[in-house]
Amino acid sequence: MTYHANEKGYYGEFGGAFIPEMLYPNCEELRHNYIQIMEEPSFKEEFDQLLKDYVGRPTPLYFAKRLSEKYGTKIYLKREDLCHTGAHKVNNTIGQILMAKKLGKNRIIAETGAGQHGVATATVCALMGIECIVYMGEVDIARQAPNVARMKMLGAQVRPALSGSRTLKDATNEAIRDWINNPVDTHYIIGSVVGPHPYPDMVARFQSVISAEIKWQLMEKEGRENPDYVVACVGGGSNAAGTYFHYLDNPDVGIIAVEAAGKGVNSGESAATSALGKIGIIHGSKTLLMQTNDGQITEPYSISAGLDYPGVGPMHAHLFKSGRGEFISVTDDEAMTAGLEMAQLEGIIPAIETSHAFAIFDHRKFDKDDVVVVNLSGRGDKDLDTYIDYFKL
Repeated sequence: MTYHANEKGYYGEFGGAFIPEMLYPNCEELRHNYIQIMEEPSFKEEFDQLLKDYVGRPTPLYFAKRLSEKYGTKIYLKREDLCHTGAHKVNNTIGQILMAKKLGKNRIIAETGAGQHGVATATVCALMGIECIVYMGEVDIARQAPNVARMKMLGAQVRPALSGSRTLKDATNEAIRDWINNPVDTHYIIGSVVGPHPYPDMVARFQSVISAEIKWQLMEKEGRENPDYVVACVGGGSNAAGTYFHYLDNPDVGIIAVEAAGKGVNSGESAATSALGKIGIIHGSKTLLMQTNDGQITEPYSISAGLDYPGVGPMHAHLFKSGRGEFISVTDDEAMTAGLEMAQLEGIIPAIETSHAFAIFDHRKFDKDDVVVVNLSGRGDKDLDTYIDYFKL
């Protein structure tokens, strides 16, 4: 039994490519070429070089001494917040911009919620001198203003999504429309492990550098490659996919996924897909999805712009459904409190997305000898206004 995607892009019953006919050539071109391109020595060499010299990898695996003392277990932080651009997103955008160049594309589109993926896409487009258009919900543009400014400084066009809840789902819809209209010269850099095959698998492979580093870093620090648990927040789920990747088929390593419960799982204002989702199709893949009884997508809510997505990547849907992953839902209040605690105990201000992951230590007890690796997926600079408003700082 494997928890990786099969050749048709399915994780168990989830995944696939449910796409309009007009997108078929785009996805087929990628599907036929992505693994072959990723395995070319010249591609690997350029990808690894950019991760090292431009992104700043490997990112440290940091033993959080004060946090560990408070919760009576060994907590390590995988410091993706120290990547260039401030989050894990750039691992994937570096890979995909190189993929786009190999496929002869000269125009890039992307969607973004918290803005981190938009910044990471704009960054690599500036690096390569390629045109960049980023779609972002109007609501997210307002609450993530610093990242919008960064994208514009980097030369990207930021186009607002004005439909629906005007957040991540709607930005994705706009990006897909653009891709349908510009199939020949445009590559769509999807920012998470969502969308039609081969995107979930391709993005997970680019992000798997995270778990690859954890293995050798933990060997240096603890004399073993395998932690007892790996923990990550999950919206679409790319930072989580990268954290879990090399441990998916190892039953000795517990997988914990933390979702945004918003104002409470049953409050009507939540993004806890595992608790609320039913099987459905969104943005080209079959997965768990928050929806009404007649199949209309329910508007998600989270204080975190990166987690308010109504679905979850097919890898994570399979981890949940199969029982391989343990899913915990964390409210806005719990996440904000955990973010403040991290700042005051470890001197690190995390992104609000990541703060959800740290809130699990109040939900779940670990043994004192357990090694728990938490992916600190992004830094909190972009969220300072939200922290200021929430805590009246």
